[in-house]
Amino acid sequence: IVANSHEQISVMMPESISLEAAYPNPFNPSTTMRLYVPVEGVVDVKIYNVMGQQVGVLNEGVISSGYTNLTWNASDQPSGMYIVRAISEGLTISQKVMLLK
Repeated sequence: IVANSHEQISVMMPESISLEAAYPNPFNPSTTMRLYVPVEGVVDVKIYNVMGQQVGVLNEGVISSGYTNLTWNASDQPSGMYIVRAISEGLTISQKVMLLK
């Protein structure tokens, strides 16, 4: 229960995995995003270039329930747009990030 001095405040928690917007974005050379997992489970978070080639792995395996900060250091990648993709139990979420050097 969340409340202030006047009333109870309703709080909504995500029911499935969610990937918050990367910050900063655009970035150089690293960016961070928050991943929410409602129950402990296997979550793969990978980075792809615009040609669909995997260029990084932020997580591969079990993550505890709750929020987890994931940071991608792209100092070895060229400037451009990349896709961050998280997969858990058949659900896929993704977002675009822009590396500017």
